[in-house]
Amino acid sequence: MALNVPGLVVMAGFYLVILGTGIWASMRSKKEEKKCNGDGMEITLLAGRNINLLVGIFTLTATWVGGGFILGIAEATYNPTLGAVWALMPVPYVLTFFLGGFFFAKPMRENRYVTMMDPFQQKYGNVLSSALIFPALVADVLWVARTLVSLGGTMSVILDLSYVYSIIISSVVAIIYTLLGGLYSVAYTDVIQLILIFISLWVCVPFMMTNPHSLDISLTAYNETFQAPWVGKVELDEAGKWFDDFMLLALGGLAYQAFYQRILSASSYSQAQVTCFASSAFCLVLGIPSVLIGAVAASTDWNSTSYGLPTPYERDQAGSILPIALQYLTPTYISVIGIGAVAAAVMSSMDSALLSSASLFSSNIYKNIIRKQASDREMQWVIRISVVVVGMAGTALTFLDSSVLVFWLVGVDMSYTIMFPQLVCILFFKVSNGYGASVGYLMGIIMRVLSGEPLIGLAPVIKFPGCRLDAEGKLTQFFPFRTTIMIISLLSILLFSWLASIIFNKGLLSERWDVFKVKRTQRPTPKAESDKRTNSDNEEGAAAKQLLDTTSC
Repeated sequence: MALNVPGLVVMAGFYLVILGTGIWASMRSKKEEKKCNGDGMEITLLAGRNINLLVGIFTLTATWVGGGFILGIAEATYNPTLGAVWALMPVPYVLTFFLGGFFFAKPMRENRYVTMMDPFQQKYGNVLSSALIFPALVADVLWVARTLVSLGGTMSVILDLSYVYSIIISSVVAIIYTLLGGLYSVAYTDVIQLILIFISLWVCVPFMMTNPHSLDISLTAYNETFQAPWVGKVELDEAGKWFDDFMLLALGGLAYQAFYQRILSASSYSQAQVTCFASSAFCLVLGIPSVLIGAVAASTDWNSTSYGLPTPYERDQAGSILPIALQYLTPTYISVIGIGAVAAAVMSSMDSALLSSASLFSSNIYKNIIRKQASDREMQWVIRISVVVVGMAGTALTFLDSSVLVFWLVGVDMSYTIMFPQLVCILFFKVSNGYGASVGYLMGIIMRVLSGEPLIGLAPVIKFPGCRLDAEGKLTQFFPFRTTIMIISLLSILLFSWLASIIFNKGLLSERWDVFKVKRTQRPTPKAESDKRTNSDNEEGAAAKQLLDTTSC
């Protein structure tokens, strides 16, 4: 297969448009900073907490509808050992956004946090919060890796461009425009990217479904033809694993900084809620084309195509089924349009992951721990360096594994089992303290490692009920073990926080041993309570005035 020159030209044009949009948005960011004379770091990371509603909806949707989303759904639907019932991503995301909008957005916005790690730092101190930041940063790096893997595989199949070159070029472009304008650049490029994703995917679907090499997907949905039915099934002894995957995707997303970055950038709580609810509907719609493409691939007689036999699954190329289907089941010009959708999806998620990790490091580690007196200019450079470092780390990981699902699930897994219970406790349970958080953190990490992970070849030491070999011969936990670990971690945080509170408040241990300062302060007098309410009213008035000033900018 020769290098697809027309396709390369189209992709080059796409990258130029995205880069141009990013540069334009960065100029707008600088104008806003001068106009409002606000905190430069807050404008870079949160767009001055005044992002447009429509732009907010687009950027939140585009953040979740990444390359892993598009290729992962197609891969699961096509895989004869899984099927569409295991292509869970769109439905759990509806739950993610609704829970986020109803419950998690309010405490985050009321306290005017900059990152999701701010409440940890304020309550637990710098040492413990730094340890808690680590899994969040790793999850973001894995997010970068999975998005680049999806694009590298697509370009190498359709354009016959080297996998390495595809990944490096895409990584450089995303890093450049994220460096230039922060959330403004990310958000406005997301608008262009989401429009391209929607149009490109739905343009490809009719050509895919009417190709002469595939049977009607309604006939293969429940009947075995070239492979097992593409709908798939969940056996009774697999129900625990299915439930575990569903909860992983639904709740794991609530422990990502990228989610709160969009919520905190909205101008009001009601706008943040509307952003969440609208984005959930977009995720459902954008998941349908990938399911259809995976279904068509499962209904295809590959021997009648130029691809030939063995099938993509037998060649261990299920992770690249979407670009393979585009290449061999649609006209060339349609496959080029399809790669545009994948490229747009990759860029929309990668820039979000880059900015997310940069905000955690720059705000919670550098600004709050390393150099508290750092100027705005210095912080801008710290953010840029962080973006480059995370981009390079994620790019390096793409050469270790080519499966989109591997990076997807491992990254979300860390957020779900380790960070989600921590976030729930810090936001909704006043009893939580550093002692409980430390125990829950260690409990989550140890139990998760000992439970094994077949995707990375880690054998389980703890074997939950139903642990056995799967259809691919890998020892797999079919019990909802990740949800179990998450619950154990959450209960550990609450139990040991309560115990520590009793021990120090009742004087069972000397106060000098109270590292996390949990000893209850003296109950305030009625006068103090009155003064507190007065101060609160004054603060609310000041906050309202500040909001009006910001809006007027």
